[in-house]
Amino acid sequence: MSITVTGTIERKGLGPGTWALVTQAGETYELKDADSELRKSGLHVSITGEVRKDVMTFAMIGPVLEVKAFEVLSSD
Repeated sequence: MSITVTGTIERKGLGPGTWALVTQAGETYELKDADSELRKSGLHVSITGEVRKDVMTFAMIGPVLEVKAFEVLSSD
């Protein structure tokens, strides 16, 4: 099932490091297959993707969101 979430991109330094989307409500999604344009801390974005319940990661910071499309809303 596809979802669309809006938030800010953050680099999390757990293990080898990972990219995450943090919503205004405080929910954290670990990004899977994030485009290089999306891997910039501070970007405010809208991401459409699929929450992958069949994927485990070392970071374990929240649900894994496989990115299908995104829109940059603003950058800091």
